[in-house]
Amino acid sequence: MITFEQEKKIYKNIIGVDEVGRGPLAGPVIAVALFANNNFEIEGINDSKKISKKNRELFFKTIINNCNYSVGVASVLEIDKLNILHASLLAMKRAVDPFKLTNNTILVDGPYSFDKSKKNIIPKIKGDQKFPSIAAASIVAKVLRDNLMNLLSKKYPNYGWEKNAGYGTQEHLLNIKKFGVTSFHRQSFAPIHKILSSK
Repeated sequence: MITFEQEKKIYKNIIGVDEVGRGPLAGPVIAVALFANNNFEIEGINDSKKISKKNRELFFKTIINNCNYSVGVASVLEIDKLNILHASLLAMKRAVDPFKLTNNTILVDGPYSFDKSKKNIIPKIKGDQKFPSIAAASIVAKVLRDNLMNLLSKKYPNYGWEKNAGYGTQEHLLNIKKFGVTSFHRQSFAPIHKILSSK
């Protein structure tokens, strides 16, 4: 992982973009676009999945107090309608849209651009492990989504979303079979589709 200072020597006016929530069986996809303020630096930053929950939350507080960011969401209905890849790209586009882009370089985690007509959007495979702006965006997105799933778990307490964030753990799958599918479950995903088809 390079530093924010090193990153700015490679690209000008960087907005890092990442999404969280492609894999879960429940909940939306959340994307974050993030612009680090001048001279902002933070040690130990990395892909949100490679950082402990405690450290993620500490990084989150520092990042949101020192960076400009915007959030984009793709709903479960959009995921089921568009497929998860296109819904993720839509969430990224929505995250970036509030920034008034003039001469920004938009670094996007993964192999795909959410708008191929714009040459200033640069996909970076494993970008959240290489570029701190993308890593910071991934941390903010992860904490926001985890907090959302924790809130939803209070309304739907049978699925353990406060622990599994909607991912298809064995316990989650057993509870779906036991308690049924909610409006926050992705019906296009194979495990949910299979459960619904067997009824």
